[in-house]
This record gives sequence, C-alpha cells and structure tokens, in this order.
Amino acid sequence: MSLTIRRARPDEVPQIASLIRELAEYEKLSHEVEATEAMIADALFSASPRLFCEIAEWNGEAVGFAVWFLNFSTFAGRFGIYLEDLFVRPQYRGKGIGKALLAHLAKTCVENGWTRLQWAVLDWNEPSIAFYKSLGAVMMDEWTLCRVSGPALDALAAKG
Repeated sequence: MSLTIRRARPDEVPQIASLIRELAEYEKLSHEVEATEAMIADALFSASPRLFCEIAEWNGEAVGFAVWFLNFSTFAGRFGIYLEDLFVRPQYRGKGIGKALLAHLAKTCVENGWTRLQWAVLDWNEPSIAFYKSLGAVMMDEWTLCRVSGPALDALAAKG
C-alpha cells in the first residue's frame, strides 16, 4: 500500500468539498457548512491564496486532507501554521495517514523557519486528543477559543 501527501490541485475542489462535508458530519456540525465549491476554489487557488490544502492519497485515492493557513506569533516574531481541518476517512484510519499529514506540515514549518504548528480539537473527541498527545502536542487548556460570527459579528462591526 502506498501513501502520498501532496498539495491539492484546482481540479480536486469537488473532492475537497466532499471531505469537508464528511468532516462536518463526523463533528456533528453539518448544519454549519456554508462553503460552496466556488468559495473553496477561490480561497485555495486565487492569484494570492491565503489558504492551502494537502491531500493524502492511499493507492492513488484521496482519503484525507489538511487545510491550513499562516498565523503569526508576535512573541516569537515568526509565522506558523494554523491547521483549520485535518480529516481522514474512517475506513483509512489507523494506517498512519493523519500522522503523515501532521508530519508533512511540521516539516513545512521547519523548512520555512516558522515557529509552530497549531490547531484546535473538540473537547469530546477523545480519540483525536489521545492521538495528538502521542505526537507531542500540548493541550492548551488555559486558553479559551473565542469567536464572533453571524449577527453578533454584524452588530460588532456596526459599532466600529
């Protein structure tokens, strides 16, 4: 069996959209998916993309992905990667694919002199938490993730 990790191509937007929907279903968040294929294509493949996607192929079949963008540490004075989504189709888990995707992103950080690889995980996702810890990830329990979106975002923007 062979595993390949590579950058996504524009003709794979339908597959990427499918993986996003599968991830949302796994996370019980399907009701939050608004992204269209056109939106995904624009984000990943515009003239100056700010979003990137690595595809994991098992024997030539796309079975997982990592969607990421650059973040910045003002303390370190360097960029890093923020991993927005990591997903491997359930039937392909346990084959080292998730680990390979994370190792690929870690290598990208090291090669570019970036300071860290960072992501969030749902509290209830114990299998993923255990997996991440096994790779040396530190759970940042003292930090609380904040988000303003929808009507609250509109209201806050109106105050500015």
